[in-house]
Amino acid sequence: QVHLVESGGGPVQSGGSLRLSCTSSGYGYTRLCMGWFRQAPGQEREGIATIASDDTPRYADSVKGRFTISQDKFINTLTLQMNGLKPEDTAMYYCAARFAVDCPARDPSRDEDYTYWGQGTQVTVAS
Repeated sequence: QVHLVESGGGPVQSGGSLRLSCTSSGYGYTRLCMGWFRQAPGQEREGIATIASDDTPRYADSVKGRFTISQDKFINTLTLQMNGLKPEDTAMYYCAARFAVDCPARDPSRDEDYTYWGQGTQVTVAS
């Protein structure tokens, strides 16, 4: 019943910025745990960031210091602010959700228990 939709992707120059959004419907955001993932052609899916119920973020080393995850529980929206983009950031970006009463801070590499996934939004950084 949970539907996730990503937006905000597109082409960007190296060093530029993009802000991705993920909106959820069909289930209250306060009872979902959310994360961001990405996958480049021919590569494995990579966990980028997670956010806890108290807004504590966790990031993959590949994006730490450049990306910022945030959430607005009242409008069921998860965001990813991406700064200092590099060609290696080129990928399809996905948000994912799992049911939970409370979300702890968690390693963003874990993906086995996410129940719902969006269709993705493409980010292409000029090389």
